[in-house]
Amino acid sequence: MLVVDDHAVVRRGLAAFLEGEPDLDVVGSADGGEQALELLARMDADGQLPDVIVMDLQMEPIDGIEATRLIRAWHEDVEVLALTSFGEDERVYAALQAGASGYLLKSADADEVAAAVRAAHHGVLQLDSTIARRLMSSLRAAPVGDPTSQLTAREREVLRHVGAGEANKQIAAALSISERTARSHVSSILGKLGLSSRTQAAVWAEREGLVDRPPPG
Repeated sequence: MLVVDDHAVVRRGLAAFLEGEPDLDVVGSADGGEQALELLARMDADGQLPDVIVMDLQMEPIDGIEATRLIRAWHEDVEVLALTSFGEDERVYAALQAGASGYLLKSADADEVAAAVRAAHHGVLQLDSTIARRLMSSLRAAPVGDPTSQLTAREREVLRHVGAGEANKQIAAALSISERTARSHVSSILGKLGLSSRTQAAVWAEREGLVDRPPPG
């Protein structure tokens, strides 16, 4: 993974902690969005792109939201986990719209950050619990039509699994398809619904009532 933060103490401390996890490997760090993009270009040329980037949002001259948008446009297999001190709705929406696959506050426990990195690597969304509740509340209040009418039956099945937080490998096993086919369905769903991240698709599925939930009690 790559750690991007303009505060050296935070960057080094986070990298040191994550590097100490037996299943995580920090391959580099950057002090801002601009340096991160330059580093990724070099890593891409060497065929050594990281699976996940832990991204601060408040940086200059290229902030974490714009850096996330560019990374997801240029390196679609690289997941971005936003880790920031700010939890305002507009910032959360902007990060998810840019393609972030997770959003945590810096007040999160170190173990939560490590778990979110693992989740991002497996294509599973991870949101700060307070932000997730607020996000779902606002989305449920928004008037909608029938956005899934343009999806095929198989795509609706896949979307339901995405909404349940399942990774492509789990979806493939559940539907008896290849992981590549599952990934292709997810990409098609994002395109048809005008979404830019798996996180957005999961929230959409939840809002539309596509996710099966066990009965209370």
